[in-house]
Amino acid sequence: MIPEATQSVLRESSVPTAKLFSRGKVRDVYEAGAGQLLVVATDRLSAFDVVMEQGIPDKGRVLTQLSCFWFDLLKDSVKSHFLSANPEDFPPEFAPYADQLSGRSMLVLKAKPFPIECIVRGYLSGSGWKDYRASGSVCGIKLPAGLQESSKIDPPIFTPSTKAETGHDENITWEQTVAAIGVGPAQELRQRSLDVYQRARDYAEGRGIIIADTKFEWGLHGDDVILIDEVLTPDSSRFWPRDGYEPGRSQPSYDKQFVRDYLESTGWKKQPPPPPLPAEVVGKTSEKYREAYLRLTGSPLD
Repeated sequence: MIPEATQSVLRESSVPTAKLFSRGKVRDVYEAGAGQLLVVATDRLSAFDVVMEQGIPDKGRVLTQLSCFWFDLLKDSVKSHFLSANPEDFPPEFAPYADQLSGRSMLVLKAKPFPIECIVRGYLSGSGWKDYRASGSVCGIKLPAGLQESSKIDPPIFTPSTKAETGHDENITWEQTVAAIGVGPAQELRQRSLDVYQRARDYAEGRGIIIADTKFEWGLHGDDVILIDEVLTPDSSRFWPRDGYEPGRSQPSYDKQFVRDYLESTGWKKQPPPPPLPAEVVGKTSEKYREAYLRLTGSPLD
């Protein structure tokens, strides 16, 4: 049984004693001194690149605590930007806001991000399925004929995209990736992304979840390539329940699909302002995020 969501929702953090570094669709990032940042995952939800007026209870806590779980699980094989999620380890200017930040914030190393999203696909879905139907390929990678929606891709493929400041990211080919960051870094990010995905996929399948695809971000910290941002969350990945998986159709997922389905039903033109979300849609979405956390970690959200 999934515990009920907490009632408080944080749509925007407020830490006036610290300098705001950036504010994205979901995260507020603050300068934390000495080459460090404090990343705060709010409960904001973006659908079709528009931020909804209502937040999703516990969403930011799931994103942060699940990322922390994966950073710890993977630490023996991959360096990351993660330092601590304990407010006692944060710089003193954040101490007055510990109640606001607890459970949804990470102290991280400041790195120089590579200007691409590193997407790994292990199953054929979403934009990859659309590309395959049109061309038999995904991001220029030819796949076997006769695959169905949700078919497993073996071995998994690396299909990077642009990192758009506004609007949609766009899938790019290997040649475009090399042109953007150079052949050596492109090869390294591809191999690192595939390695992390395959390790996470094997772990998650043992917990009853299929990781159909996921997005990684990497950055440079000195001479080290490190894993940054969030990792293997319902916002950055497509999680499917292993039970009932069947190629040839779309799969139920642990993410904001309830929100997307509702918005599609309203006739909304996918431009601001968005329509208000019914309480049932908000509640079901929160439940899916928390269920993903419980399945993957074996514990309810703290």
